[in-house]
Amino acid sequence: MRLEKCFFCSSTVYPGHGMMFVRNDAKQFRFCRSKCHKNFKMKRNPRKVRWTKAFRVAAGKEMTVDASLEFEKRRNIPVRYDRELMATTLKAMKRIQEIKAKRERVFMKKRMAGKKDQERSEALKLVQKNVELIQTPALKKKLMEKKIISAPGSKDVEMA
Repeated sequence: MRLEKCFFCSSTVYPGHGMMFVRNDAKQFRFCRSKCHKNFKMKRNPRKVRWTKAFRVAAGKEMTVDASLEFEKRRNIPVRYDRELMATTLKAMKRIQEIKAKRERVFMKKRMAGKKDQERSEALKLVQKNVELIQTPALKKKLMEKKIISAPGSKDVEMA
């Protein structure tokens, strides 16, 4: 069973799914769904369409430089069946999946490093902007003591 890649979005095309377009020069293009086929016919560049894998790679949203991704490439060299080779291959495949998962976790951790600080500063700005929506005077007093919001009528605004 051969799993193909969609020419437009790079998702997996399973046997019996999707469609194939064959150009006059015998070049084959496989598509996972009509959405990809229509975009190809409209001559859209996959690197500029935000939902494609090519865009994510070009924009730095995906892991591009990773040795474990090399194992996904298709090889058309038939190999004679060998039980030991098959066993070592299966072990290697499991190990590669572990390595790939670990690298993806590290990649996402690095990508989201400053996210909490950014969300906190945005929340503080929102509180300062809409301070009149805070109902209880005790909470207003507490926020003014921590200098998260300024006193009514004063021009200076400080952030924690």
